[in-house]
Amino acid sequence: MAAAQLTTDALAQKHRSTLDQALDTIRTRAYWSPHPEHPKAYGENGSLDAAGGLEAYKALLNTRFELDQPGTDGWTGDETSPYGPALGIEYPHADIDVLLPAMRAGMAAWREAGAEVRALVCLEIIARISARTHEFAHAVMHTSGQAFMMAFQAGGPHAQDRGLEAVAYAYAEQTRTPGGRADWSKPQGKRDPLELSKAFTPVARGIALVIGCNTFPTWNGYPGLFASLATGNPVLVKPHPRAVLPLALTVRVAREVLAEAGFDPNLVALAVERPGEGIAKTLAVRPEIRIIDYTGSTAFGDWLEANARQAQVYTEKAGVNTVVVDSTDDYKGMLSNLAFSLSLYSGQMCTTPQNLLIPRDGIATDAGPKSYDEVVADLAAAVGGLLGDDARANALLGALVNPDVKARLEAAAGLGEVALASREVANPDFPDAVVRTPVIVKLDGSKPDPEAAYFSECFGPVAFAVSVDSTADALELLRRTVREKGAMTVGAYTTSAETERAVEEVCLDEAAQLSLNLTGGVYVNQTAAFSDFHGSGGNPAANAALCDGAFVANRFRVVEVRRQA
Repeated sequence: MAAAQLTTDALAQKHRSTLDQALDTIRTRAYWSPHPEHPKAYGENGSLDAAGGLEAYKALLNTRFELDQPGTDGWTGDETSPYGPALGIEYPHADIDVLLPAMRAGMAAWREAGAEVRALVCLEIIARISARTHEFAHAVMHTSGQAFMMAFQAGGPHAQDRGLEAVAYAYAEQTRTPGGRADWSKPQGKRDPLELSKAFTPVARGIALVIGCNTFPTWNGYPGLFASLATGNPVLVKPHPRAVLPLALTVRVAREVLAEAGFDPNLVALAVERPGEGIAKTLAVRPEIRIIDYTGSTAFGDWLEANARQAQVYTEKAGVNTVVVDSTDDYKGMLSNLAFSLSLYSGQMCTTPQNLLIPRDGIATDAGPKSYDEVVADLAAAVGGLLGDDARANALLGALVNPDVKARLEAAAGLGEVALASREVANPDFPDAVVRTPVIVKLDGSKPDPEAAYFSECFGPVAFAVSVDSTADALELLRRTVREKGAMTVGAYTTSAETERAVEEVCLDEAAQLSLNLTGGVYVNQTAAFSDFHGSGGNPAANAALCDGAFVANRFRVVEVRRQA
């Protein structure tokens, strides 16, 4: 252990009330966040304001990102912003045979610190990240293609909330079994009782590997990172090669806090790959790696689950998100809500709805009966109106994260009748950004075909308006889609209590998270930490939920030591 500059008392004074509030909120499921969503909330008490965050981000460009971690055998980095500019940042490339043993060296002291100290150290890491939210926002924006406000909120306070939520669950699970000494006495009638002294200690599994994603590097990365660290495991962060900077900054902050608290900074380390190196597969099957968190393609997620047998593997993969449109008493609100959901971040969210199941004979609404064709045409008009102004479109859409998304978008127009064509949007601040509005394609779902386009995820700004014979047929198609392909989200619009219950039954049977009749400022593709579960872990889209007890409890085991009293 290094000499501690951050004492346990100082950490407790600063963060214990936050931890207590987080523990209370995961029980009540109420709204709460200690991290402000508005950019103007920053700039005091040591936090960076907008100008300071932009300056800090620019200072990182075209530099070497020093980390002082063991085993550095060179430098690498090839990030280019989806908005055009190359970041020009070089990161340390690690010799894994040197780095992994170094990461294990600090495990004993981290274990002996106990669950509360580990939680408080994690909260200090999150607090320091929060103070630099403006800097992180630019890093997320220029690696993911999110528009600035989304990068600020989703990549900043919302990601920090998810990290804090994981710490709270981790603390709750570790303290479920009493720590310290427990006296055990078994009566033996006339004989003296049998007496033992018992101690129970949460023991980490080993090194945890976080495999980062391109679209939400912090939001998807923080739950696994902090769940593992808070339960005593060292964490090796392997970012997506196009989105290194946000997680590299996170690792740097974590290492600084660990050192100041008197722990080995190598409990958190970074593994950046050279172009084409593909180190994720190599790392995933190393015997030292005992936990893996992954967000990304189904193909690689399935490979991890099948091959990384020595590790506990938590995956969020791909699904086909569906909205059943049966009827509504707020037609305008429904269209507005769906239009926003389809447009946000160009549909590049694992929660964005893709399939809209609409009865062929139409739906009942407060504006009178609407045919399938009218519903689709009105939705197309709503999306077109929302994105008609280029400035507003850029603020909602961001940029396409990679050429694969653009290729899928262009191919989708050939799959059926186009109800809304995608258009190119110019970004005056970033002329090289690839910005496209969503395409809506009409498809026939009367005879479900496993080869149909709507049975596969088409990641990006693509929506399929699927005509079905009836709401009952829509529910059967929903059930089959979730069971076979998975879904991160399901939405439904209905004024019928019977239909509402039928949709609930499908989602309960198939373990899919359901949103009903959203017409206001809450959208099917958004979830709130401490209250909403992201994914369920019960269908093929993901084998874990963010965040519940199951997400953290198997990252450690409880070891008992018995002594004769």
